[in-house]
Amino acid sequence: MTTTHTLSVLVEDKPGVLARISGLFSRRGYNIQSLAVGPTEEEGISRMTICVTVDDFPLEQVTKQLNKLVHVIKIVELEPASSVQRELVMMKVRADAHVRSQVLEVTQMFRAKVVDVSPEAVTVEATGTEDKLEALRRMLEPYGIREIVQSGMVALARGPRSIAAHHR
Repeated sequence: MTTTHTLSVLVEDKPGVLARISGLFSRRGYNIQSLAVGPTEEEGISRMTICVTVDDFPLEQVTKQLNKLVHVIKIVELEPASSVQRELVMMKVRADAHVRSQVLEVTQMFRAKVVDVSPEAVTVEATGTEDKLEALRRMLEPYGIREIVQSGMVALARGPRSIAAHHR
């Protein structure tokens, strides 16, 4: 049975940390579905949001090994029901004068934004869950999607608690 897990990993912002962590997953045969890294509220600490697909193997083994890495501060698995999870997508859509108003209507339905316009195309930006972004893509596909770029998922636990670095 294949399951997907979202890990929030606090790490020291040091060269080579990303390579060591992704290498650990690949050596174990895990497929990283998406990975996003960025700074946190604490200087020198980065947050990695890792979505990993697991086939019949317990994820515990990898989290134990991750915890042993010297630059890893804390790991938390984020359950969808108890976290806020978002992705970003930008799509360049064919939108000449004949269909532009229809493309803009679809964009508004999904609360997306037009971030660039040319005579032949519009670039649309949207954030949301994987399902919402996939639905937007399906609605815009008939007009002709010229390019797509999509970020990995970023996620935070709901509520006031954080996984602050000093709680190792």
